[in-house]
Amino acid sequence: MKGKRRSMNKRLFLYGLILLLVPTLSSGQEFPTKPVTITTTFGAGTPIDLANRVLASKVEKMLGQPFIINNNPTGAGMVALSLVAKQKPDGYHLLFGTTTTLVWVPQFRKVNVKHEDFTPIMQFGKPAVGLVVRADAPYKTLKELTEYAKKNPGKISYSATGKGTPKQVVMDVIARQEGIEWTFIPYDADNLALTALLGGHVDVCSASPVWLPHVQQGRLRLLATYGENRMKTFQEAPTLKEAGYNFMDPAVYLLVGPKGIPPAIVKKLDEAFHKAMEDPEFIQVMKKAEYEIFYRNSTDLGKFIQEQYLEIRKLRADLKLE
Repeated sequence: MKGKRRSMNKRLFLYGLILLLVPTLSSGQEFPTKPVTITTTFGAGTPIDLANRVLASKVEKMLGQPFIINNNPTGAGMVALSLVAKQKPDGYHLLFGTTTTLVWVPQFRKVNVKHEDFTPIMQFGKPAVGLVVRADAPYKTLKELTEYAKKNPGKISYSATGKGTPKQVVMDVIARQEGIEWTFIPYDADNLALTALLGGHVDVCSASPVWLPHVQQGRLRLLATYGENRMKTFQEAPTLKEAGYNFMDPAVYLLVGPKGIPPAIVKKLDEAFHKAMEDPEFIQVMKKAEYEIFYRNSTDLGKFIQEQYLEIRKLRADLKLE
C-alpha cells in the first residue's frame, strides 16, 4: 500500500512538474506557432519601410511563420503605438518604430500611451535626417534661409511629421535661437511631408532621407543634417551643430511589443532579428538610404529609452518648448 502511495505521489509530482514547464516551453521554444503581425509607424514605400520588410522576411524564414507588416503612420505613429499597446503580450503583435514615437511625442502631446507600456526587443539602426528646400529656392544655405525668414516674418512654411517629433522640434530650436517665425504644416509620414515640398505647398521640409534621390537628381537642396557626423553622400551639407545649433536627433530604429512579453520570447525575437541584420540584402538597403546599422539588445535598448526620456524632458525644460 505504501509502495503504491509513493508511486502515486511520484507520478503526481512529475505531472505537476510538467505543468510548470509547459508555459515555459510554449512561451519560448515553440514560439511562434502562428503568423506574427508587426505594425509600423512608417509610411509604405519609404526606405525604412523597405528595410523593415527585408528584416521581417529574413526572420520569418528562420522562425517558420509569416511576419506580416502593417503600415500605420497616422498621428506621427501614435495610432500604431496605441493599437499595439492594447494587444496581448504574447509576441504575436509587435511594432517597428523609433524612440521619437516612444519618448519624444508623448512629452509634447497629450497621448494615451507612454514608453513604459512597451517591452523593448532590439534596435537595428539609426536614421539620417535633414532639412531640404527646392533647388529653385532663393536660399542656398541654412544661414540664408534664416536671414530670409527674419526679413519675411511668417512667410516661410515647413512640413514635418507631427508635433513633438525631433524633425519638428528642431525647427522650434532654430526659430527660438534666431528670433524668427515660420509656419508648421504637419503630415503623418515623411513621404507625405516631402510631397508637399515638391508640390510647392510648403517652402521647407524636415524629414528622414526620403528626399535623398531628389537631392541627388538636383530637384532639392540639402541645407543641414541632424546627426553627429555629415552624411557620406552629401559632405557639403553641415550638421546642425556645425551650423551653430545645439541639437542632434537622437532617434533610433527599434522593435518593441506590448508590456509583459515573456523573456523567452523576447530573447528568441531579439536573436532572430539580430541575425537578420547580417543579411546582405538588409545591409544594402540600409546603406543605400544612408541609415546606420546599429544593434542594441533588449536590455540595453530599455536603458537607452529611459535615458532618452530623461534627456528630452530636460531639453524641453531648458528650451521652454511646448
